[in-house]
Parts: sequence; C-alpha cells; structure tokens
Amino acid sequence: MTSRDDYIFAAKLAETAERYDEMQEAIRNAIMADAKLSVEERSLFASAYKHVAAARRSTARMITDLENKEADATSKGKIKEYRDKVETELNQICNDAITLVDANLLPAAGDDVEAQVFFHKLKGDYCRYLAEFQKDAKRQADCDKGLEAYTAAQKLCEGLAATNPLRLGLSLNMAVFYFEILKDNEKAIALAQKGFDDAVDEMDSLSEAQYKESSQIIQLLRDNLSEWQKVE
Repeated sequence: MTSRDDYIFAAKLAETAERYDEMQEAIRNAIMADAKLSVEERSLFASAYKHVAAARRSTARMITDLENKEADATSKGKIKEYRDKVETELNQICNDAITLVDANLLPAAGDDVEAQVFFHKLKGDYCRYLAEFQKDAKRQADCDKGLEAYTAAQKLCEGLAATNPLRLGLSLNMAVFYFEILKDNEKAIALAQKGFDDAVDEMDSLSEAQYKESSQIIQLLRDNLSEWQKVE
C-alpha cells in the first residue's frame, strides 16, 4: 500500500524530472490521504497544478490564434475541434484544483490564516484561468466565483505584513484579474498601486532572503502598473 510520504516523494521526484502530469497525480493522491498540507506541500500542490494548467493555457492561446487566421472553413473546423479538446483538459484541471480547495484543503487549513489565504487565492487563480476561455453564463459564473475567492483572501490578508509574499502575490493576481478578466482598469491599477506602496514603505525592515522574494513580486507590480497606466 502506498503511503502519503510515498506520494509526496513521488511528487518531488516528478517535479525534478519536469513530469508535471505525474506530479499532479502524486500530490492529488497525497491530499486525498491527508489534506492538511505543510508549507512545502502547499508549494508542491501549487507548482504541479500551475505547470499542467500553464501548458494547456499556452496551447489554447496558440490554437485560437491559428483558428482566427485560418480562412479555409474545413481547416478552421479541425482547428476548433483541437482547441475544444485542449480547453476540455484545462477545464478538468482547473475544476479539479477548485474542488480540492473547497472540499479538502480549506476545511483542513483550520485557523491557519496563511493557509486560508493561499487556498482562497489559488481558487481565484483557477477561476481566472477558466474565465479566459469560457463564454456567456459559464464565464460569468467563473468571474463571480473568482472575485469571491480573491475577496475572501484579501480580507484574511489584513493581518499579514504588507511585505508578506503571499499578500503581495494576491495583490498582483487580483489586479490581473480585474485588468484582464473584468476589464476594470481603474480598479486593477488601484489594487496594484496600494500593494506596491504599502510594501515599499516596509522593505527596509526585511532580511536579505525576505527582501529578495518580496522584491521580485514588487517588480512585477511595478511592471504591470507601468503597462496599465499607458492604457489609461
């Protein structure tokens, strides 16, 4: 019988080998055995699902571009069939992550605020990925669920330092959600600017290791602000 430790080891091994579908399966099995994750295990979970989703998101964007450029109706139909196949895979990955968060990971997080923020943020991210390609009522439902998850994480973040990478990452991703999905440029800029300003004021108090991690996210916030303000 495979133990939970075996699944965690398999997930780490698959990550090293860059075999992310196997990594996803292993960390999922570990969660089903015991959903209370350590900080390292949370990172494994996020990494596995991010990589398998990212591969499909990239492919879906590429195929959509091909479909839009194709003039021949027969070829266009075949490209659409392939896009539908990739989007079905992406839909399954995203909904699996969301279901694990709702049914297993959040209930097991208990009163661990950072874990709660982590999983609400992750749920928001996967709702955002779904909203990138869903249409009409399905897209609206994913937007609503994503905003609810991000907002829950934002409220919980109030007790975390402004330089906390988790809080900064939430500011970054929630702002992207407003800009790319909800098309609310003003709100996206306001969120990113607040996250940036609050963190910059406290950066001098961080250790070297903390500074490096936080400064990377702050730079991404700065880059997005620069681009988004041009749109404004």
